[in-house]
Amino acid sequence: MPLTGQLLRSGWGRWLAPLASGLGRAPRGGGGCPLLQANQLLLAPQMQCLRQTRNLRLHKRTLCSIVVPSDEVSLNYKYGLPVITLTLPSRKERCQFTVKPMLTTVGTFLQDVQKEDKGIQKVEVFATDGSKIPASTLMEALLMKDFNLVINNVTYNIQPSVKGKLSSEHITNMDDIKSLVHRLFMALHIENHQIKRERELLQKMDQLKEQLLPFEQMKASITMSTDAKTSKLLWIGLALMSTQGGALAWLTWWVYSWDIMEPVTYFITYGSAMAFYAYFVLTKQDYVYPVIRDRQYLHYFYQKSQNQNFDVEQYNKLKEDLAELL
Repeated sequence: MPLTGQLLRSGWGRWLAPLASGLGRAPRGGGGCPLLQANQLLLAPQMQCLRQTRNLRLHKRTLCSIVVPSDEVSLNYKYGLPVITLTLPSRKERCQFTVKPMLTTVGTFLQDVQKEDKGIQKVEVFATDGSKIPASTLMEALLMKDFNLVINNVTYNIQPSVKGKLSSEHITNMDDIKSLVHRLFMALHIENHQIKRERELLQKMDQLKEQLLPFEQMKASITMSTDAKTSKLLWIGLALMSTQGGALAWLTWWVYSWDIMEPVTYFITYGSAMAFYAYFVLTKQDYVYPVIRDRQYLHYFYQKSQNQNFDVEQYNKLKEDLAELL
């Protein structure tokens, strides 16, 4: 009895209290040993129960759960992907779930488990400190540390064999694979994409050319009229200058003498200089003949466009769109 006395005085006394009075006598059935029954009670599975306390944080989780050995849920890696193997509660069959860490979320994994066994009413994932893992968390982040999988109030402790962040070598290999996939996709689809894009551009070019056709015809007639009018103005200026030179020569040698005409020519030259300066003040441009010709051409062109309802802004926009395509 010394062993029984020590057990009664120790923490196991609350389990052996019902048997303390019967250790010295045989049961009514006439068989069996009280000490053997006590040992069987010690070896029986224990139930972990939580009593209600005033701390409300303890009531956010399941109040009663059975702790199952971790060997019933295993996590291995096959072909570089984690494979979670667990026992389905309804069929008592082992089932493997292949997880894609960078694509699969915790919510997707839990949905796959429930779809495989309709007898699973509740399945959740908790961290080792008891906090619940959100469904939007990627499995890659979950597999970096230990976690608990709760299925129908049964807790499975899962310890990943590979923890922590991915190594730089693995990240480099993943980048190489992504680059290779991208190049393969481009090599397989670039030709079709180019043909499709070329057709779209050609179709858009045809539409722009059709819209530009009436504008080009109207512009050609306006340009022809404007060129003729600008050239006519230039010839008129040459004729006026020739007439002025001839008149001054006639007055100098035939009518009056140089002494009389010299002040007249001086004031004519000074007046021309004042006219050129006034042109610069008004236009902010030098008095250069090509610039004057272009300015006068644009003046006549816009004046003619307004008379014929030619939309210059729309024409310029269509020309810019066509230039971008070319």
